[in-house]
Amino acid sequence: MENITPQGRPPENHLVWAILTTVMCCLPLGIVSIIKAAKVKKLWALGDTESAQKSADDAKKYAIWSAVSFPIILVVLFMIMKYILESQVLC
Repeated sequence: MENITPQGRPPENHLVWAILTTVMCCLPLGIVSIIKAAKVKKLWALGDTESAQKSADDAKKYAIWSAVSFPIILVVLFMIMKYILESQVLC
């Protein structure tokens, strides 16, 4: 069986964004993004260009979800803290 290596460059794996969102935003989604990003070059080298592109797209998607979820989580936590503080003042 001949190993067919695709021509050209592999898709952008978005590893930098995956790492940054893991460290600065949402850990679980960031870890998934890192795992997906790490698969891109391996899949490309194996000749599975379709899976490599899908993994790259997934890495980007999870990095975006991680970045978007961070401010949402902050707002929810702020609202909870505000409610707790207001309820203590009224007692």
